[in-house]
Amino acid sequence: MDADDVLRIKLETLRHEHRDLDDAIRALDDKGTGDPLTVRRLKKQKLALKDRIAVLEDRLTPDIIA
Repeated sequence: MDADDVLRIKLETLRHEHRDLDDAIRALDDKGTGDPLTVRRLKKQKLALKDRIAVLEDRLTPDIIA
């Protein structure tokens, strides 16, 4: 397994975590029982994951100079 394969696995794991956080936030919002502080914390975690996903995607996608 080369470095790109490891990055792809890590990328898929982060995407899965991102979807899980999205589902958790949606569930808390739908029920109306979500503590605003908890929802805000989950949204910050989701944004941090999105940033990490973007970094990995950039590392996997070669730059094309036009």
